[in-house]
Amino acid sequence: MRQFCSLLTVLSVLLLSCGKEKIEVDILIVNGTVYDGKSIDSSANSIGIKDDKIVFIGNVEDVSITSKKTIDASGLIVSPGFIDPHTHADRDLNVAKTSHNQPFLFQGITTVIVGNDGDSFYPASKYIDLYETHGIGTNAVLLVGHGTIREQVMGKSDRKATADDITKMKALVAQEMNSGAFGISTGLFYSPGSYSNTEEVIALAKSVAEYGGVYDTHLRDESSYTVGLVPAIEEAIEIGRQAKLPIHISHIKCLGVDVWHQSDSIIKLVGDAQKEGISITANQYPYDASATGLKAAVAPRWAESGGKDSLFIRYHNKDLKQRILKDTKTNITRRGGPDKLLIVKSEDSAFIGKTLLDISKMLNTSPEEAVFKALESGYVRVASFNMNTKDIHKFMQQSWVVTGSDGNTGHPRKYGSFPRKYNKYVKEDQVINLATFINNSTSKTAEIFKISKRGQLLEGNFADIIIFNPENFRDKADYKDAFQLSIGLEYSIINGQISIENGKFNDELNGRVLKKTR
Repeated sequence: MRQFCSLLTVLSVLLLSCGKEKIEVDILIVNGTVYDGKSIDSSANSIGIKDDKIVFIGNVEDVSITSKKTIDASGLIVSPGFIDPHTHADRDLNVAKTSHNQPFLFQGITTVIVGNDGDSFYPASKYIDLYETHGIGTNAVLLVGHGTIREQVMGKSDRKATADDITKMKALVAQEMNSGAFGISTGLFYSPGSYSNTEEVIALAKSVAEYGGVYDTHLRDESSYTVGLVPAIEEAIEIGRQAKLPIHISHIKCLGVDVWHQSDSIIKLVGDAQKEGISITANQYPYDASATGLKAAVAPRWAESGGKDSLFIRYHNKDLKQRILKDTKTNITRRGGPDKLLIVKSEDSAFIGKTLLDISKMLNTSPEEAVFKALESGYVRVASFNMNTKDIHKFMQQSWVVTGSDGNTGHPRKYGSFPRKYNKYVKEDQVINLATFINNSTSKTAEIFKISKRGQLLEGNFADIIIFNPENFRDKADYKDAFQLSIGLEYSIINGQISIENGKFNDELNGRVLKKTR
């Protein structure tokens, strides 16, 4: 009788096994704590990858699954790869020896959006071909830069666009959108974008709307330089209202003491616009210091019409020099003073790591005159310590604010934004929870930019997946050494292929140029 019962048991197991769905995968991830990029709660699901897609999510006991490679993610977090909505990674992607994109890759970023701040590489088709030829380490989403298009048609001159200028610019925008761009970016703070009026931007944004694209903007003013922060937000909203396309505000902040604590007013403005039916979102990097070129930060915009050479011609004009110095001094004060401007990149290495105040003492001159002595050496980049913690926290807690790096040379955010946000604002300060951090670094960003089948762990989606150690996932880059890779990322899988394994880059370039389809 016992033998008969044992036989029945074996037969039952065999029948159950035969009845299970058979799945073959290339990679199977098991035993991890899984956040799918959308839900608030985690799961213990296993994930199967075949070719470049996710083909299975669930309990391996419910299926008959075989894999070529199994990753044991015990004690680790499994998440969709992060999508960075604001980078200047195209400068690295353009060069074969840096196209691996490791500063972003080690943050857990699997897709970078490039062409921000109104500045894109033109024409897009040339650079798409270049990336596909030499390979890239992460996926790339391209935007067309308004400033780039304006310069193609009008140069760097400070003048209003004519109807003919706008027609020519719209044709170039259409060309770039047809090449696969996902939208247009503006840098209305920077020349030549700053020379445009709202009507010009609306006209081009309407062209982008015809392609289902988005409008990404560096606001005309994040402080009190020109129109002011709140009016700059209102301008962005009006562009969305008139052009009927989604608005995304880059690196949202209250920059400088003049506009500290205006986050409440901005949050209300955005909420009211959303109730009106306008799609408006923003990204934010998790630092209290911004970064930009020294010229852009403090030189008066009117004086640089025509470019840097024109700026120095005016500076050396005795009738204009004192006005330029006065406006520069005002802008330095607006930035918090010369001791709050840290030089992070310069052709003259003697300036690097020093504040503008240090340099003025070194050169025995005023801070405003030191600006132009520094600029004579070449391009100079500064970190500007002028944000308020309360504003940072309030923006971070909004459902419409996603994580971005604005990754650029010399500021630690290029190497550390996403791990820093996790380590400081999730683990240490508990400003937001883990699921919110992941969701607003993945699916929310994909939705904003209309990137299909990425940003969420879902069967049928592309397999862009990261696995990180919750105990030591953190940034190492700081203002003294901004070039340190983040740590704690154990695996990065891009388009179904492993790029980082056991914390080490394997030299595989698994990224793709993603193209917008109408």
